[in-house]
Parts: sequence; C-alpha cells; structure tokens
Amino acid sequence: MTPCAALLLMSTLTAAVASSDDPLTCDRDVLDRDSYRLTTDAQALNVTAERHTWWDSFRLGKHEADLADLNDTATYLAQRALERDPRNRMAHAILARQFLVAEEPGAAEEAWRRTLDGGGAVVWTATLYDVDARTYFVMAFDRAAIRVYRFGQLAGAYKKRFGGIPELPGPENARFWASLGGCLDPALTPEASVPWTGVREIKAGNWVLWFKLTRPVTISNDSGKRKTLNEIKVNLHGRTGTLEVYKPVGGEQLAMRGRGPAGYQDLVRRTLVKFVDPEKRIALPPVKPGVGW
Repeated sequence: MTPCAALLLMSTLTAAVASSDDPLTCDRDVLDRDSYRLTTDAQALNVTAERHTWWDSFRLGKHEADLADLNDTATYLAQRALERDPRNRMAHAILARQFLVAEEPGAAEEAWRRTLDGGGAVVWTATLYDVDARTYFVMAFDRAAIRVYRFGQLAGAYKKRFGGIPELPGPENARFWASLGGCLDPALTPEASVPWTGVREIKAGNWVLWFKLTRPVTISNDSGKRKTLNEIKVNLHGRTGTLEVYKPVGGEQLAMRGRGPAGYQDLVRRTLVKFVDPEKRIALPPVKPGVGW
C-alpha cells in the first residue's frame, strides 16, 4: 500500500474527541481509535511503502527525495492524529522526532516539551557502528536516561534484506510502531540504560553523534555479538546526505561528493541538552564537518 493509500485509510476522520488539557496517554483502549491507528497502522504503511525501484538507483537524488516524502507523510499523519485526540502521546513523540529531522527547532522544542512533560520518550531506529553496522537498534530519550534496545526486542522475529539489514515490520505489529512512538513496554529490559549524569560529552559529525560516557556500557546485537563501549557512536535514522558537484583543485573534470546532514546532528544534541542537562554539565564541542563521520 502506498503512502497515499495510508492517508485514504484515514479519510473519514472528524473533529477531536478530547481536550488538549487532558493528560497524555498511549493506551489504545482510552485513545480515539483513528488517532491510535494514525500513529501505528498508518505510520507503518507509510514507512514500509515501496518508493524505490532498481532503476531509480541511477537517478541522482532519488533516495533523498523518497526519504523527504516519507518524513513529510509521517509528520502529516501525526498532526492528524492530534486533531483527532490531543492526548495521543505517540503523536507528540513522533512530531518531536520529525521536526528535528525537518530541522524546525521551534516546533521540535514544543513537541519535545509536551512529550517529556507527559512522561513519554522520543524514539529513533538507529545504527550503532561500533557494535554492528548491519543491525538496527532502537534508542529512546527521556528526561532520565538514554535507553538502547535491540531491534528484535521490539520487532520480534524479523526478516532481513540484502546485506542482512533488518526489514521493518508492517502494520500487523502495532507493538513495534507504538514503541517508535515512545510507548515502550516497561517490562522490557534495555540493552543499556545510561542516565544523563553518565554522559559527559555529545559530539556531532556529518553522519553520527558520539555520546561520550563516564563509565563503559556493554551492548549486544540480535545475534549475540557484544561490545563494551566508552562512547556510543550512533546514526539516528531519518536524514540522508546530499550530493554536490564540484571541481577538484588542479583538476579539469567535475566530480561529485556527498555531504552529511551535520546540521541535523547538531540540532538533535542541542535540543536534548535543553531538556536533560539544565546544569550544562554535558560538553558540546564545535561542529567541524569535513570528510568522514
């Protein structure tokens, strides 16, 4: 099903059914049914929709455009969910993430405040390169800590694509999509839980953030591979780089190079510390994007 079909699935929505002053929740038995589905079923249909064919690999910028379409639709669905039911904590958390992806700091800050004040977390799928570059993890950020989960803890048994990259589950796995909305099962024990007092520095690069820790943590992937880390080098999924044409110094031929979304990395860390580090203990070294990470 295409993203447009996901929107049509929800085309019968009417007015909101609750007040914005009511406490936030992610209880499907309490929330308006359509609001809940907009943050689970419809998000799943949007994220897993086929946007790219083999031939598209020869079209420069197609991956970037596809991801922009995915992100725009995810934001729209979350906004519609809040129109239906302002109590939907998942919708606030999705917007907190998506507004950072879109580099809209004002809107992002308000969504983060609403989510965290409501007892929620902002969640990304992520790649932890120092553990396994071909395995996904899920990272949750709340006022107390960073929590790292194995992908399989939330998705259950999952298929793998070419190269062993995990395949995201469909709308039948509402638990997984609710987790990406910050509604994580409290019975699950994360692979690692790092209180913010255990983070001494957050460095931003082109493609990753480095969370430098005061004491090491041990993290396992779904295959049992374990690494003990003094820092967590992570790509929080949601943004890709851009291609630019340039003329190398001393060369006659034009060349192409990729630029990572360094502004996105910087905005994520600066938004985080506003809410979790009022004492300003955590160091934020200047961003110096160049070649590499």
